[in-house]
Amino acid sequence: MIFGKKTKQSALKQQAIKSFRDHVSSGKVAFFKNYDMDLVMGRREGAFLWDIDGKKRLFNLHCNGGVFNLGHRNHELINLLKESFEELDIGNGHLLSKTRGDLAKMLSELMPDDLDYTVFGVSGGEAVDLAFKVARAYTGRVKIISVRGGYHGHTGLALAAGDEKYRTLFGPQLPGFAQVPFGEVNALESEVDDNTAAVILEPVPATLGVAIPPKNYLKSVRKICNDRNAVLIVDEVQTGLGRTGKLWGFEHFGITPDIVVLGKGLSGGIYPITATVIRKPLESVFHKDPFIHVSTFGGAEVGCRVAMRVLKISSAPDFLEHVNNLSRRFAEGVELLREKHPDFLIGLRQLGLMMGLKFKDDLCGPIVTKTAYDNDLLMVYANNDTSVCQFLPPLVIEPEHVDWIMEHLDKAITSARRLRPVVKIKKQVENLIGKFVNSL
Repeated sequence: MIFGKKTKQSALKQQAIKSFRDHVSSGKVAFFKNYDMDLVMGRREGAFLWDIDGKKRLFNLHCNGGVFNLGHRNHELINLLKESFEELDIGNGHLLSKTRGDLAKMLSELMPDDLDYTVFGVSGGEAVDLAFKVARAYTGRVKIISVRGGYHGHTGLALAAGDEKYRTLFGPQLPGFAQVPFGEVNALESEVDDNTAAVILEPVPATLGVAIPPKNYLKSVRKICNDRNAVLIVDEVQTGLGRTGKLWGFEHFGITPDIVVLGKGLSGGIYPITATVIRKPLESVFHKDPFIHVSTFGGAEVGCRVAMRVLKISSAPDFLEHVNNLSRRFAEGVELLREKHPDFLIGLRQLGLMMGLKFKDDLCGPIVTKTAYDNDLLMVYANNDTSVCQFLPPLVIEPEHVDWIMEHLDKAITSARRLRPVVKIKKQVENLIGKFVNSL
């Protein structure tokens, strides 16, 4: 076994793994067992989560893509949710709601220009689906253009805007979708035509390896959409709510989208809620039939209370200053590691605390994910660029945590450098065996 000895498990953990294997996902259990990474989530607090038997503690540098921007089990949010249950429940999506109205008004006040209306959902995919529906209904067009290597969810229309590998298994591609490379203005300009309803992108695509856009790229995208009367949708599910050092990622690039999709961190890690924020003219698609789109659990009233507090925390100037101070400290720490491991760690991709560690090749991301785990760090490689590990700490950590992370990351990289040649040889042998079997 390349990655070391299996750890002994408690009876409690063994039973939890068995139940998950037999009734949730046998594939996930097999995958994590193979790499001795079969942690079962137990206690969690702040930046840390523990295995169910208490033997393993991880510093969360994944944050489930930003769900835990404010840490695990944020006590302020938990207490607010408890208080809300004294008065509210999920509510009824067909009826008028003061709580949903209050949250939507707050979002409008925090958005630029006339991004005044919000439709709530429970998942990022649902929010993206709705954005596409609005764009198509408003423009009377069909075509949706997305970025190759980006990610917008696993539901119907959102899945169709993703890469082929995520949808091939599930049948034919839905018509009306096209992809272009991220950062290439000419490719986008050639693809946008008179049948284009919308262009969707993330300001910094995490799944693509935390790719930082070229200067003026988003301004060019905005101009192309303006010239062709196409709707510009910006997916802020991961970049929103202070992750980049500004409340919204698009603020860095001097543009205003027509639709903004929010999710993950809006929940505070406590109650699922997503939002599709649309410009005032686009709301007209619901005038003829305001019940044409419904979401039973979207904008649950108790969740709206939590989301309002998340917005209040995340938009505070002191909070954003804290994020930017941490950002500078991480940049300094990673640069020291790059100097120590110049043949392995290429550098840091960074916008605020939207960060990715770029390594020398595609083998490195998965290896570092494992060695980081062994050194008490939860980090996940970017699925569409495995030379990069996503590096997404909670936004509420203290400066001294950065030094602790760097110490453990240094150990993880040192281990990964030793492992990489072994893994490379193993991969080469597997490829040769595969070619031999296929030739029989």
